[in-house]
Amino acid sequence: MKAKDLDRIFDDGDIDIQDFADLSKAFRPGQKQKRVNVDFPEWMIESLDRESNRLGVPRQSLIKVWIAERLESSKSIRS
Repeated sequence: MKAKDLDRIFDDGDIDIQDFADLSKAFRPGQKQKRVNVDFPEWMIESLDRESNRLGVPRQSLIKVWIAERLESSKSIRS
């Protein structure tokens, strides 16, 4: 199947395109995870928990988003 045909099927929305994909081999480039351990002072954990509860997201997700935002900000400053 050509890409333009798959695009048309997707855009029409009549057929589930997952029938055309082998998801067993799917991956997200640059998204491989690696576990790290970080020690935070108690006051920081308490603040993180308050903010994560306020936003309704897990603490780990909040940390990831904040670090990603900071890294993107630093990258744009250097460029």
